[in-house]
Amino acid sequence: MEITDGVLRIGPGLAATFGIIVLFVGKRVNEKVTFLREFSIPKPVTGGLFFSILCATVYATTGVAVEFDLAARDFLLVYFFTTIGINSSVKDLLTGGKPLVVLLVITILYMVVQNLTGLSIAALFDLPAAVGLLGGTVSLIGGHGTAIAWAPRIAEDYGVSNAMEVGIACATFGLILASLMGGPIAKFLIARHDLTPDKADTLDVGVSEEKGDSTIGSMDFLDAILAIHLSVFFGLLLNDGLKMLGLELPLFVTCLFAGLLLTNLIPANFPRISGMRWPSRTQSMALIADVALGTFLAMSLMSMQLWALIDLAGPIFTLLAAQFAIAVAINIFVVFPLMGRTYDTAVVCAGFGGISLGSTPTAMANMSAVTQRYGASHLAFVIVPLVCAFFIDLVNALLIPFFLAKF
Repeated sequence: MEITDGVLRIGPGLAATFGIIVLFVGKRVNEKVTFLREFSIPKPVTGGLFFSILCATVYATTGVAVEFDLAARDFLLVYFFTTIGINSSVKDLLTGGKPLVVLLVITILYMVVQNLTGLSIAALFDLPAAVGLLGGTVSLIGGHGTAIAWAPRIAEDYGVSNAMEVGIACATFGLILASLMGGPIAKFLIARHDLTPDKADTLDVGVSEEKGDSTIGSMDFLDAILAIHLSVFFGLLLNDGLKMLGLELPLFVTCLFAGLLLTNLIPANFPRISGMRWPSRTQSMALIADVALGTFLAMSLMSMQLWALIDLAGPIFTLLAAQFAIAVAINIFVVFPLMGRTYDTAVVCAGFGGISLGSTPTAMANMSAVTQRYGASHLAFVIVPLVCAFFIDLVNALLIPFFLAKF
């Protein structure tokens, strides 16, 4: 940890430690504030926003900016999505076939609406159309990665000199809104339609708030770690093989598929060195998923540099307010009824809230917070990652240049 040119740089080990502290802060605040708990606001969101505001206050009073090395965060993302793959089954995928297609079609149509909304708000403020796209799928459903990838081209080809700042600002505020949207929407739908899970089952992420007697042995935990590492190993091989074929996918996607393949190809009675069954849908796996996702999201939110976004607040807040209202409306009046009005659908809506303005981890955190309060939804944890971790990037890669060329 050192200060250079007015920047306090925090290394990867200490950044991970701060992430854990932030997660505990979010837990304690949620325990004290009934509103946050009742509306299933994820603990890392509460703690991460608190810490990012604290960092902004430090910058405002001292002029010292805080920057974190987030290498450990990316490792946690791979860990988390590998657990999702291990917890998935072919039976769930077959069951989720129609809902998966329905959610994918809705998401693609929503992406078109999101870009048209951005273009409309840009025209309202007499801004270039490219700025509207930066406030559309480039930064919202696309997230920080897509915004960073497209901003230089938009700046060069369309004369938007602050494209990077606009894209990052929209992605950052969108992430906050997405984190706060999912829980309240799910609570509203569950309460209004009196929804409950079909059966009590082990959660995909975390431990139910109703259960205080769960016990996990050290060997159970270590066996889950071993399964994750085996899946990551095969995920790395799969990733390298796809690269040789000219197809580049994020590592967490290939690790998710590797975990899914191992879960469904290894017979239940296959001999393992641990002497245990393959740890799919065990409490150990759910606990590791919860820790990895919570710490990842806490580190993502605590590292936001809010002070860099103030100058762009006016047009961006208007744009995001419109995008937020549309996302909520589509969630309640389109996603929920078209996907069957079930408890699983309500959990999917929490995830869609995360997809619509935020990121894949945000969607998963929203669903995790809801299921820990109300009960498991394996279907939601299968179809939402497939839509937002795989298909969205492919569709966005076609939509963005289409809209840039047309407008």
